[in-house]
Amino acid sequence: MLGWVVTFLVIALIAGILGFGGVAGASIEIAKIIFFIAIVLFLVSAIVGVVRGRRI
Repeated sequence: MLGWVVTFLVIALIAGILGFGGVAGASIEIAKIIFFIAIVLFLVSAIVGVVRGRRI
């Protein structure tokens, strides 16, 4: 998932440099959403691992 975040950030940077403001803004928003989803999934996985008694 974090690979997708980096991909969308690179797209946003290239689009911003070339002057495509709408594409750059949309790519940044998509990257933010995917990043926060990845963080939430990591936290859920960590909590489940702690509850089950495994080490992270």
